[in-house]
Amino acid sequence: MKVLVVNCGSSSLKYQILDMTDESLLAKGLVERIGIEGSVLKHEKTGSEKVSIQKPMKDHKDAIGLVLEVLVDDTNGVIKEMSEISAVGHRVVHAGEKYSGSVLITEDVINALEECIDLAPLHNPPNIMGIKACQQLMPKTPMIGVFDTAFHQTMPAVSYLYSLPYEYYEKYKVRRYGFHGTSHRYVSQRAAQILGKKAEDLKLVSCHLGNGSSIAAIKNGKSIDTTMGFTPLEGLTMGTRSGDIDPAIIKFIMEKEGKDIADIDNILQKKSGVLGISGVSSDFRDIEEAANKGDERAKLALDIFAMKVKKYIGAYIAEMNGADAIIFTAGIGENGITMRESICKDLEFLGIKIDNNKNNIRGKDAEVSTDDSKIKVLVVPTNEELMIALDTTEIVNSL
Repeated sequence: MKVLVVNCGSSSLKYQILDMTDESLLAKGLVERIGIEGSVLKHEKTGSEKVSIQKPMKDHKDAIGLVLEVLVDDTNGVIKEMSEISAVGHRVVHAGEKYSGSVLITEDVINALEECIDLAPLHNPPNIMGIKACQQLMPKTPMIGVFDTAFHQTMPAVSYLYSLPYEYYEKYKVRRYGFHGTSHRYVSQRAAQILGKKAEDLKLVSCHLGNGSSIAAIKNGKSIDTTMGFTPLEGLTMGTRSGDIDPAIIKFIMEKEGKDIADIDNILQKKSGVLGISGVSSDFRDIEEAANKGDERAKLALDIFAMKVKKYIGAYIAEMNGADAIIFTAGIGENGITMRESICKDLEFLGIKIDNNKNNIRGKDAEVSTDDSKIKVLVVPTNEELMIALDTTEIVNSL
């Protein structure tokens, strides 16, 4: 069974095609500048060189069409005909409170996603466009929706409600939703395999650390709390996002700087985080390089990030009354040797001890804690596309 995984942005499209008989990746690629001059598809067949195809693509239907052409191409393709694609799994950012798991996409599902556009105005519209484009080009192929927010729908009200007038939740569903759910679910299941236990028997703190970062408390296989909230702006200091701040700062800066709410949103989303603190970059590699050369603000940015992660790890261990493992994943979590060390430093009293020799790895499954560490520290590369493909396979097999 072959599954095509699609992740649509406003002017981009990422894809992978996997053979689910052995979960192997056959090909992957990225379409950029959809609807913009200079649109291009970058395609990589497993075991072959990456190829670039420049071709005008006015919309997502054109982009999907070109992807399908490449997949059946004699030279760069991995299938002989489109009928070999058994299903398409779509990454969808926001399903609100509608869905707590992946589903077969029907007209009712699309309507529900359209109702959630107010909650994810930048993400849901292109996700919906991608689904409709695939439906037009592959009308007989099942489409499965896998939602970024779904995993966190198991959070109890004590975790997801804000201390605002309750009417705003009743009227507008203002609450904490959480994101990166597909990643947190994948690495928690993989961590259970590494530990030789069932996810249902574990308490895990999953740290998805990248340009966008979030942490999840996962108890008995279910998310009970997470750092991102109504939007992905809440929680940790990130690449360009502020994370948690005192809301009164917004009014203060607006008055002092003569800013409007759009200006403030731009500042909080795109000019804050480690970029705003360091003044160097939103890329942690650039910041580490500057810090190593003596840049104090760069060092401060890294220290603030590590401290925020440390604080939430402690909070979630308290919330779950203990933990079996801390998981590091995503770009920084998988590759940030020094950052993992900084985060785990001074957590020995909780039973967290990192082994610096074991920790000297990047991008692969590993246990990096000492043998006597009561709470294990794991590095687990995330694989959201495989998680989407696994869900898609399960649903299609049940039809």
